[in-house]
Amino acid sequence: MAKCSICDKGAHFGNNVSHSHRRSNRMWKSNIKSVKAVVDGTPKKIYVCTNCLKSGKVERA
Repeated sequence: MAKCSICDKGAHFGNNVSHSHRRSNRMWKSNIKSVKAVVDGTPKKIYVCTNCLKSGKVERA
């Protein structure tokens, strides 16, 4: 679910690194919003990242 319908941006994975340099897995989640947007001329609910909303790639309904 947490993937942008426009640019396919999703979660990123990496490591938490402590002061003693021990590593554990972590995840960065993209800022995804549920938005009512115009898709092929009809209003539809899609998941869009805030980057795409801000840049005007999505026409809201």
